[in-house]
Parts: sequence; structure tokens; C-alpha cells
Amino acid sequence: MIFGIPIVAILTGHFQKQTVLKADMIKDQLELEKLKHENFLIETEKMKVELEKMKLDPPKDEMKFL
Repeated sequence: MIFGIPIVAILTGHFQKQTVLKADMIKDQLELEKLKHENFLIETEKMKVELEKMKLDPPKDEMKFL
């Protein structure tokens, strides 16, 4: 019984540290997902602007014969 209390304390401390590490990992994953989403929105907006520019610009491949 004397050795039971320190072992329980060690295990409890270990599980608490594990829980804190998991929480930090989830927080980092959430931040990464936010950055991915922001990047997706920026790229989508860029493609919309490029598409609008292509619609407004005349084609440059046409050859003019004089």
C-alpha cells in the first residue's frame, strides 16, 4: 500500500501531461485548418479576378493580315 500512492500520482501526472499535449496538438491542427481555408479563399478570389480579366481582354492569338 505504501508504494500504491506514488504510482497513482505518477500515472495521474502522466495522463494530465498527455491530455495537455493532445489539447495543444488539436489547437495547432485547428490553426492549420484555418490557414488552409484562408489560402483556399485567397486562391479562389485570385482565379475569379483572372477569369474576369480574361473575359475583358481581347484574344491576343489572332493574326492580322494587311
